[in-house]
Amino acid sequence: MQYRRLGASGLQLSALSFGAWMTFGRQVGRGQARELVAAAWDHGINFFDNAEVYANGEAERVMGDVIADLRLPRDGFCVSSKVFFGSAESPRPTQRGLSRKHVVDACHAALKRLRVDYLDLYYCHRPDPDTPVEETVAAMDMLVRQGKILYWGTSEWPEALIREAARIARSQHMAAPVVEQPQYNLLHRERVELEYAPLYSELGMGTTTWSPLASGLLTGKYAGGIGGEGRLAQADAGWLQPLVLGEPQERRLERAQAFVEAARQLGEAPAPLAIAWCLRNRHVSSVILGASKVEQLLQNLEALELAGRYDEQVWQRLEVVTTG
Repeated sequence: MQYRRLGASGLQLSALSFGAWMTFGRQVGRGQARELVAAAWDHGINFFDNAEVYANGEAERVMGDVIADLRLPRDGFCVSSKVFFGSAESPRPTQRGLSRKHVVDACHAALKRLRVDYLDLYYCHRPDPDTPVEETVAAMDMLVRQGKILYWGTSEWPEALIREAARIARSQHMAAPVVEQPQYNLLHRERVELEYAPLYSELGMGTTTWSPLASGLLTGKYAGGIGGEGRLAQADAGWLQPLVLGEPQERRLERAQAFVEAARQLGEAPAPLAIAWCLRNRHVSSVILGASKVEQLLQNLEALELAGRYDEQVWQRLEVVTTG
């Protein structure tokens, strides 16, 4: 395993991490979750990602039970949660958003579900137009001072709002955001590579990126269209399709299939090759993997070796076929 600093902070995360989104508490029960976390840990993964909204809190409960059962040393792993959407099925106004109340309540609930005394990383899962940024920054700072979280950051925030949060924090001598968690893959590059570009040096921001396989598009499983198995075909994933596809469906699927064909010509499985491409970006602190089977996870871990196998021309060719 490789380890990378989280931006300008001193925290070192495994270059590949493991997340519970769309799996724990849904596709994956406790027994299978235990096997996945154990395999991840045995292969050097030290960062486990979660959120209050994943399976309405059940993903955190499963992960917490598994980590406790495996008796992983608390000083050897990092665990995260995210706040915004709430964990209730139909949240009341105070059960979602980034108000001081919900940020604090959600932190306490995550600590209980994950069975830990503090969160290593705590993300604002989306911007909240109904809460002043100053209030959210102050709430995060308070939790840092109380020792309930160590670092905080954002997920899918616009560059200007991240910059504003950092400005407020620094002007008030409060803990500033140090990490963003954006989608990043061969089909979705602009935010990480262009919008956030100034923030890496100016704010020392790190990134823990999600969906390196574009929710399965880059594995070739949707060659015949969105249907059957896979994240995009799940009954409650209608919101995810436009986020992942982002353009006429046929065009995005064509680009994904062009990548799969390029991987075949190289003699590589498309999944680890797509993940390896993400790893080559020096501004990516950790690529979050999401697997429902141990064999999938082990195959994805091959990305570490693949990232150094090919010269720049090969990687550029993959970018060309996926941009069209």
